[in-house]
Amino acid sequence: MQEPKLTILKYIKDFVFITLGVFSAAFGFKGFLLTNHFIDGGATGISLLISAITHIPLYILLILVNIPFVFLGYKIMGKVFALKTSFAIAGLALVVGTVSFPDVTKDNLLVAIFGGFFLGSGIGLAVRGGAVIDGTEVLAIFLSRRFGTSIGDIIIVINVIIFSVAAYFLSVETALYSMITYLSASKTLDFIVDGIEEYMGVTIVSVKSKQIADMIRDDIDWGVTVYVGKNGFGKNGELKNIDIVYTVLTRLEINRLNSEIEKIDSNAFIVISSVRNIKGGMVKKRPLQH
Repeated sequence: MQEPKLTILKYIKDFVFITLGVFSAAFGFKGFLLTNHFIDGGATGISLLISAITHIPLYILLILVNIPFVFLGYKIMGKVFALKTSFAIAGLALVVGTVSFPDVTKDNLLVAIFGGFFLGSGIGLAVRGGAVIDGTEVLAIFLSRRFGTSIGDIIIVINVIIFSVAAYFLSVETALYSMITYLSASKTLDFIVDGIEEYMGVTIVSVKSKQIADMIRDDIDWGVTVYVGKNGFGKNGELKNIDIVYTVLTRLEINRLNSEIEKIDSNAFIVISSVRNIKGGMVKKRPLQH
């Protein structure tokens, strides 16, 4: 009985996130970007660009441009993701087509920054709800699997093409402001999805691994994993068994960790890397549901 209740609550939460995302993105469109003919990257940028050139209503283009991404999403992510994405895109088109928003400002720089902020917030909230209102990443995942390239490289190529076309059909100045919009939107999207709690994975190789592990567990009060490895250096260095300590902390706690390790073993070898999509253990992380 508990499991169906949790499933219902999850879908309600997803619905709230997607609805908030739809209204935020619509406000970014109609309150900032449309009146100044600024665009964004990705599928939303394509919709805005076509609308600016042809004067086809944006709400129609949002649906038409994203239809292929919905089918790709169904193929890659599954039926639930495709249904949520269809709901999000249809909801965005409906709000853009029927709800009036005030023109907040005519200042180009403010339009670029805050239009991107609200659009990025909308996309991020939709992602938190397990859907997308911009299908660029779905396309990038598909192409990366097909051609073996990175998702980031594909997104960059797509956006370079979009902004180049914008510079040709609109103006170089509009394209440059649109790049600011894209940067603002992408940074806001990252913040909404990942939050301020950016996590870092820390690997520590030290002859005093037990003391370091105890310090992380008892003093910093975080989970720790210890596994057996081998270390050695130099051409003739003998490989010796050694305990390796691994933990995950927030970015703000890295400085404290380094200071405490320095007190125990100033010669410890430390590797710090960014970590995403953490779930379980002592780390309270919001999972994305696709």
